[in-house]
Amino acid sequence: MKYMPDIEKCPLPFSPFKSCTVPRPIGWLSSISPEGVENLAPYSQWQNLTFDPPMVMFAANQYPDGRKKDTVINAEKTGWFVWNMATWDLREAMNISSMALPYGESEIERAGLTTIKADLSDVPMIAESPCHFECKYIATHHIPGNSEVGTIDIVYAQVMKIHIKDEFITPDGKLDIKKIRPIARMGYYDYAVIEDTFEMRIPEASDLESAGLEGRSW
Repeated sequence: MKYMPDIEKCPLPFSPFKSCTVPRPIGWLSSISPEGVENLAPYSQWQNLTFDPPMVMFAANQYPDGRKKDTVINAEKTGWFVWNMATWDLREAMNISSMALPYGESEIERAGLTTIKADLSDVPMIAESPCHFECKYIATHHIPGNSEVGTIDIVYAQVMKIHIKDEFITPDGKLDIKKIRPIARMGYYDYAVIEDTFEMRIPEASDLESAGLEGRSW
């Protein structure tokens, strides 16, 4: 099976595109409007960009009527948003926060979550989440699609502060992923949970190369 998605109808009943680029980390992003209205939403087009300094991005599809997502607007207007790690224990709350609620209705309250204020801004952080990034807005790249829904706003930000709960740090100073059990987005309505990991090292890599790949702190 093969097809050209720009000019041909998908021959399958469900598009395979999102199910090939898997698993995708979830950008569970909290933000706040200049008027103080809090917002929480998950984005599956989310990723690290670089590490020195640490920078991230997320892509938000527009609404069918052409409106930008609230997270994009809030980041642009206030200059901040927070990434909260989505985990197995928080899967139902994360799913609820994806609902398209009327403006002003709190996804955080609807999902039964509690918050703590970020250190560098007024953005709420999800207290139940084990890890947070306080992200300072850099820029938005607007890319038109074949439809309003296919049009995206790519938001770039620098991670200014990282929060990790101490109980999720191993004795050797690494994240305890097996304990955290992060979840990731698949295709369709499917998700995955990380419960097992394995290590591979590049043969004959220099100490400098190994340090960079391992993420060793200097």
